[in-house]
Amino acid sequence: MADITVTAARVALVDPLKAEVHSVIAAEAITAGQVVFIDNTGKAQLADADAAGEAQARGIALNAAGIGMAVDIVKRGKVAGFTLTDQAYSAPVFLSNTTGALADAASAGGITVPVGIVMPLTDRDRTKVLYADFRWGADWA
Repeated sequence: MADITVTAARVALVDPLKAEVHSVIAAEAITAGQVVFIDNTGKAQLADADAAGEAQARGIALNAAGIGMAVDIVKRGKVAGFTLTDQAYSAPVFLSNTTGALADAASAGGITVPVGIVMPLTDRDRTKVLYADFRWGADWA
């Protein structure tokens, strides 16, 4: 399992009109591109596949936020800003054992939390982006 590199300054929705985005208050400092869960106070915290209670991934942060600030998270939609050159089209992407990160394979020793797949854009190079598809109805335990 390798973590997928993210460039926070490049994290953005590719097709905003087809995305599902929610705003949540941050319980800790969050950077664009990090994966979050919603804690028992209704605030966003960084998700982690091998930490009890923190594997309930709910979305990817689209903006940076400090404690008490609003953070927009994408539940479903195409997101740019991730380095996916080594992943195949349609390859699954998972929550990592690294806090707030994504990985190219299921967690070793943690909980397997799929969060989306690698999708091509329609440009000449078929640029790879992440299609986020967080399963809010799932209980990752």
